Amino acid sequence: MAERKTMINRTHALPVVRQCHILARSRSTAYYQPKPISAVDLALRRRIDEVHLEYPFAGARMLSRLLTRAGCLVGRRHVATLMKQMGITALYRKPHTSQRHPAHPVYPYLLRHLEITRPNHVWAADSTYIPMQRGFVYLFAVLDWASRRVLSWQLSNTLTTDFCLEAVREAINRAGTPDIFNTDQGCQFTSREFTGLLKDHGIQISRDGTGCWRDNVFVERLWKSVKYEEVYLHADDSVSEAKRG
Repeated sequence: MAERKTMINRTHALPVVRQCHILARSRSTAYYQPKPISAVDLALRRRIDEVHLEYPFAGARMLSRLLTRAGCLVGRRHVATLMKQMGITALYRKPHTSQRHPAHPVYPYLLRHLEITRPNHVWAADSTYIPMQRGFVYLFAVLDWASRRVLSWQLSNTLTTDFCLEAVREAINRAGTPDIFNTDQGCQFTSREFTGLLKDHGIQISRDGTGCWRDNVFVERLWKSVKYEEVYLHADDSVSEAKRG
């Protein structure tokens, strides 16, 4: 919506109403001004991120109880809303998963019982929420399973596919191509753009089981190290500071 909004030219001879009609948007979107995130919600997001890291299986109801015990009174519905905005969910096997989009095919998990002993055999990738003093960003990283080396990483203020693609291309340019590339089932990884990039380089695609964080355990360990050793110790003011950190 923000992208289409910027396409509206208020000085153009064509009325704003007509421009909105051409763009298939409601006229109200042309005048909408996004509200900044409050300091209270920013602090709450950070606490949710910290607790989620310790209890990845906790849903909104359990997180709400854990936060309340720690003296942070917040309702389950508000926690659920913030979790959705942060791109995090409780990690557990669900008996009935939602139907996937036909354009996003299902790929199997290829790493079970696989002995990984050399670099470029298997790469893994994931994204995570990074709180800052006055906002937040998302961090995406590509990791070699054999060496545990971070091959590339990118920061973005939106959880989209483009910055993930940029990091993967950077990793390929630096280290070559892996035999297998493993991710979770996030929509940015199941998109045509992401899977197409891997297929173009002849890379086998592997997917975690639904809610199985252990299937990508080395990336999860990386996030824990990054957050406890850097993010939670230094409340960065800007994206540039977060990058340096």
